[in-house]
Amino acid sequence: MIHPHTELRFINNDIGYGVVATRFIPKGTITWVLDKLDREFSPLEMEMTEPIYREILNKYCFRNNKGNYILCWDNARYVNHSFNSNCLTTAYDFELAIRDIHPGEELTDDYGYLNIEEPFRALNEGTRRKIVYPNDLLKYHKIWDKKLLGVICYVNKVAQPLRELIDDNLWDKITSIADGREMMDSILSCYYTDQLGIDLHGSNGGCQHSHLL
Repeated sequence: MIHPHTELRFINNDIGYGVVATRFIPKGTITWVLDKLDREFSPLEMEMTEPIYREILNKYCFRNNKGNYILCWDNARYVNHSFNSNCLTTAYDFELAIRDIHPGEELTDDYGYLNIEEPFRALNEGTRRKIVYPNDLLKYHKIWDKKLLGVICYVNKVAQPLRELIDDNLWDKITSIADGREMMDSILSCYYTDQLGIDLHGSNGGCQHSHLL
């Protein structure tokens, strides 16, 4: 479920529609949570789906670390890519605002962590990265972890309208990470592969300075 203080708006002819903040959303706010209405499709289910539906799923789904396709039921499926995104996913099936998001500002993700199947050239934002690749999580997880560590300490200090969607045991873990009492699991754990062969141990908890691309 997407943050309630957002709405779908037409951005421009190049981007199309996107999700825009209707109120101030401070850094550390949970902006999206995987919920019970979101649909999950296995690769076999995708293969057996009629072409008219498969086209829709290919456009709006992302892949989880099991290789399954997730279709968000609400406006979350319209969140666009940015190499300098203001939201980042976590290892816990929710996303965080990694900087303050102001009213009228578009919420963006980095599609590099969504396990895309084919590379694509994104709009030029003046960053070194120009193309999103399926293995971007392997390249940039340490950078994204630092960004998350820089804001996760605010999780229990700002309003969280989506808190009720998070299991109490998981919330206890998140607050422990925010307080520096527990390590944060790396965003790398979101990566899908049959033979990863990479250390997926957590990152140090607590507040750190983040570094943007």
